Amino acid sequence: AATMKDGDSDAQVTREDQQKINKFARHNAKLQDLNEELNIKKKELENLSDAEEDMMMLDDSDGPIPYQIGELFVNTNAEEAQALIEKAKEAVQETIDNINTQADVHKQVLSDLKVQL
Repeated sequence: AATMKDGDSDAQVTREDQQKINKFARHNAKLQDLNEELNIKKKELENLSDAEEDMMMLDDSDGPIPYQIGELFVNTNAEEAQALIEKAKEAVQETIDNINTQADVHKQVLSDLKVQL
């Protein structure tokens, strides 16, 4: 059986390769962050959809509906609350689309770097 000395087993990494490895690590970390943010936004969208479904079950005679804006609750009627929820859903969906676009860019860079490395 052939044996290797410690010096022979160390692969030489060029400066250019090290820069590519570092770039890969940065993009991979950013992609993971985007995936975490995407999961949070998807949960937020799901919560808004649930709230929208709950709103459909309410009767206008149920009185004012509290709607949270930041840390403040504002009493609104069912129609206004429905409009606010719809607007919030659109904003979250737009954010999700933006995150997906950014993730696709990072995935492409990672794919290109995998070929080079």
